[in-house]
Amino acid sequence: MARKTHNPKDFGRVAVLAGGWSSERQVALWSGEGIHAALLGRGVDATLVDATPEIVLNLKSQGYDRVFNILHGTGGEDGTVQAALELQGIPYTGSGVLASALAMDKLRTKRMWKAEGLPTPDWLWIERESDLDEAAARFGFPLIIKPSEEGSSVGVSKVKSAAQLREAWQLARGEHGRVVMAERFVASRQPGHEFTCAILGGEALPTIRIVPDAEFYDYHAKYLSDNTRYECPSGLDAALEARVQAICLRAFEILGAKTWGRIDFMLDGDDQPWLIEANLVPGMTSHSLVPMAAKARGIDYASLCWAILEDTLGEGGG
Repeated sequence: MARKTHNPKDFGRVAVLAGGWSSERQVALWSGEGIHAALLGRGVDATLVDATPEIVLNLKSQGYDRVFNILHGTGGEDGTVQAALELQGIPYTGSGVLASALAMDKLRTKRMWKAEGLPTPDWLWIERESDLDEAAARFGFPLIIKPSEEGSSVGVSKVKSAAQLREAWQLARGEHGRVVMAERFVASRQPGHEFTCAILGGEALPTIRIVPDAEFYDYHAKYLSDNTRYECPSGLDAALEARVQAICLRAFEILGAKTWGRIDFMLDGDDQPWLIEANLVPGMTSHSLVPMAAKARGIDYASLCWAILEDTLGEGGG
C-alpha cells in the first residue's frame, strides 16, 4: 500500500512526462501543463518534460526521483515508457508494463473481458479489406471501424453504409498500417448513451453521461467542441449506477491496472452496459473526464494530481 504524505519534499524531483511522439501529442501537452501547474501550486519540485525516447531513457541520470506519466497513446500508454522507467528504478504513476500493454490493445482487452464474462460488444479483427464485407454481414449498419491501438478516438468511424467501409478502413489503418477492428454499434432509444467511469485508488467514481456534439464521441467532440455536454452525476438510478460501477471496477482490475484510469461504456435501450475500452493514462485537460468525476466526489484538480502522484510512494515502481 502507498503511504500517504503531506510533505511535498517526500516526492523529490518529479518529471511530468508530457507531449511525446504519439498521435495524441497535443492532448498530452495540455494534460501535462495542467498537472505541472497543480503540483507546483502544492509545493512539489516538478518539471514539465516534453518527452522523447532519448529523454525518457536518461531521466535517472538527470536526477529525477519519480515520474508523473501523462503521455497518452503510443509509447506512454502501451508499456514502453513504463518498461524504460522500471529499468532505471524510477517510480511512476499509474499502471505497470503488462496492464498498460493490454489496455492499449483493444482487441486483447475485449478478449480478456469476454473470457471473464464481462459485457463488451461483438467485434471482428479486420486483417484484410475483404473482412469488411464479413463485418457488415455480421453487425449490419451502422457499425464502428477503429484502430486497435489508438486512443482519443483517433481513426474511429461510425459507418452507415457499405459505401463508407473502405474509407473508414483506410482512416483506421493510417499511414503505418495499424491493426483495425470492426465493432457492433450499441444503439439506444435516445442520445446520451455513452458513459465513462473513472477509477481512483480502487474506487469507482461517479459515472459521467456524454452527449457529444457529433454522432459519436470523436476527437473533435472530446477536445475541441464547447457544445459537447457532460452530465455528472449521470442521472442513472442508484441501482444501475452501482451495477455499472462494479462492472467497470472489475474490468479495470482484470487488466491488472492500478491507481487510476477510466473505463468507457455504453448503455443500450434495455439499460444493459457494454464495455468499450480502458484508458490507463486518461486526459487531464480542461475538457477531461477524470477531473470532472473527481470533482463530483469532492476532489479538486490539484488534490487529484497529488493523490495519483502519492501512489508512487508505495513499494516499487508504477
